Amino acid sequence: MTPKSQIFNKLYKFRISSWSLILGIFTLLAFFPQLSYSQNTSSGKYGGQLVRSTTSDPKSFNDIMAKETSTTEVTNMIFEGLTTVNAYTTKVDPQLAESWEVSEDGLEWIFRLRQDVLWHDGVPFTADDVAFTFNELIFNDDIPSSARDIYTIDGKQFKVEVLDRFTVKFILPVKFAPFLMSMNQSILPKHKLEKIVKEGKFNFSWGIDTDPREIVGTGPFQFVEYSPSKRLVFDRNPNYWKKSADGEALPFLDRVLFIIVPSLDIQLLKFMEGSVDAYGLRGTDYPYIKPEEKKGNFTIYDLGPATGSNFITFNLNPGKNPKTEEPFVDPIKLKWFQNVKFRQAVAHAIDKDKIVEIVKNRLGYHQNSPIGPGAGFFHNPDVPKYEYDLDKAKEILASEGFKDRDDDGFIEDQDGNVIEFNLNTNAGNTEREDIAGIIRGDLERLGMKVNFMGLEFNTLVSKLNGTLEWEAIILGLTGGVEPHFGKNVWHSTGTLHLWHPQQAEPMSDWERRIDEIFTEGVQQLDEGVRKIYYDEFQVIVSENLPVIYTVLSAKNTAVRNKFGNLNPTNYGGVYHNLEELYVLPEYRH
Repeated sequence: MTPKSQIFNKLYKFRISSWSLILGIFTLLAFFPQLSYSQNTSSGKYGGQLVRSTTSDPKSFNDIMAKETSTTEVTNMIFEGLTTVNAYTTKVDPQLAESWEVSEDGLEWIFRLRQDVLWHDGVPFTADDVAFTFNELIFNDDIPSSARDIYTIDGKQFKVEVLDRFTVKFILPVKFAPFLMSMNQSILPKHKLEKIVKEGKFNFSWGIDTDPREIVGTGPFQFVEYSPSKRLVFDRNPNYWKKSADGEALPFLDRVLFIIVPSLDIQLLKFMEGSVDAYGLRGTDYPYIKPEEKKGNFTIYDLGPATGSNFITFNLNPGKNPKTEEPFVDPIKLKWFQNVKFRQAVAHAIDKDKIVEIVKNRLGYHQNSPIGPGAGFFHNPDVPKYEYDLDKAKEILASEGFKDRDDDGFIEDQDGNVIEFNLNTNAGNTEREDIAGIIRGDLERLGMKVNFMGLEFNTLVSKLNGTLEWEAIILGLTGGVEPHFGKNVWHSTGTLHLWHPQQAEPMSDWERRIDEIFTEGVQQLDEGVRKIYYDEFQVIVSENLPVIYTVLSAKNTAVRNKFGNLNPTNYGGVYHNLEELYVLPEYRH
C-alpha cells in the first residue's frame, strides 16, 4: 500500500463519513495536477520551484489594510522592511536599510538605505518610499492601518523626514524600546500609490481583482498570477539586491507556488501524494505521517511551542450598526457576555487536557496568558488559571442567577431567557472545528445551547472587523517575541481589539490599565523593567478574560528532502530564508 493510500484510509476512519465525500476528494486531487520544475540549470543551485498550500483565498493584496493571515501570507512574499529579525537569534539585522545611527537620547534615528534596490517594475527604491509609507499611509487617519496603533505612543506619532535620496530620519516622541525591530514594517512604492492616496481611493485599492503584476515590492519574488480558489504564483525577481554568502545572486528558486485547497485534510493528502513540498502537522496527523517519513523522503521538524494564540472570545461591543441602528449584539446576550463571572465559568469548561490529547495527539501545550511560553523572556507563567471543573463552572453560573428554572435541561438568566448563542470558527480548519466540538459539548453540559457553524475564513474576518455582528468565535492570532507588537489587539483603540474595537474611551478600568501599560512599558529600555509591566498585563488579561485561551500547538512541519539551505527555526519557521533555498540537483527536472 502506498503512503498516500495509507493516509487516506486513516483519514477515512477518523474523518470521512460518506463515499460521496471520498469521491469528491479524489476529484479535487485530479483537479490539481503534478507541477513540473523549470529547466533553468545554468548554475548548480538555480531553478526549480517550491510548492506550498493554503486553505484560504487572500482577502486583499493591500498590506497596510491587512488584518488577516490570508492577506499577509501573500504580502509577506512581496514586501520588505528597513530591518528584519534574525530567525536564529531574534536580534535585528539590516534589510532595506544598510546601516543606522541613533542620538544619545534615543529619540532620533537616521537610516542609510541600500542604493542597489529596485522595485519589481524597475523603479529605484529611495527614501521617498519610506517617508510615503509612514506619513501618507500608516499615519493617515483616513486609512484604518493596524500598524498605526504600534507607532503611536500616548497619542503621539513618529515624524519621518527625507534627508537625501538614500537617507531618512525618524524623530520619536518618546523612547521606544522595540524601535529597530518595528522597522521590519513593509515599505510600499510611492510611485504606484501616491495618486491613489490623493484621490482618496487607497482603502479600496490593491484588492483581489487587481492585476498581480501591479502589486510591486522589493522582495525576492514578484507576484505574477492569482487564480481564485486555485493558486497564487510568485516568480523569481531577477533584480533582487541580496547576494548569498558566496556572492551569488538570490533567489535560487525560479518560482514559489501556493495551491489553494478547501481544508487541512486536503493539504495533507496533497503533501502525501507529492504535489506539495511542506505541510504543518496537526497533532492527529503525527502517528500517520511519522512512519512514512523515510519512505516518503521527507523530514519532520519539531520547532517547539507555537508563538501565537488560540482562544474563544465573546462580543462585548455595546455599540450599534450606524446604518441600521440595530445593536451589534442582542442586549440580552451582551449582558451575559459582559459578565466576567460568565466568562470565568466558560473558562472552567475548557478541557485543555482533552484538547491536547485528542486534537493535538499530545503534541500541544496549555495556554493561560496572552504571551505564551514560545515567546521566551516575556512569558509570565504565574497568572490566574482556570482548571477544567464543570462543577465549579455551575457554581459560578448559579451565583450569577444562571439556573435551569423549568427543568428543560437549559439554564436561563434571572429574566428567564435561555442561555443560547452562536459559535463560529473558520471552516476547513479541522483542528479548530474539533476544538469547537469539545467546547460546545462541555458548555451544553452546563445547560447552555450553543449553535456552532463554520464560516469561510474571510467571512469570519469581515464579521470581526467589518460588520461587528457576531456572538462567540474560536480563533487564533499570530505572535512573536516582542509584546508591544500586540498593541493593536490589546490597546482599547486598537483595530484588532476583537471584543470591542476602536473604543473612544476604555470601556473598563482594566482596559484603561492595559492602555497605560502599553504606553509606559514600551518606553522602558531596561528589559527587566519592561517585564514587570508585561507580567502585570498578562495577569489582568487572565483575570478578566476578554479572550479565553485554549491550547498551543507544537510546531511540527514536514518538508521534502529536496531543498538545500533549509534551516527551520521556531521564530522563523521553514521559509524564513526562502531566498536562499534551492532544489537539489537530483530533484531538478
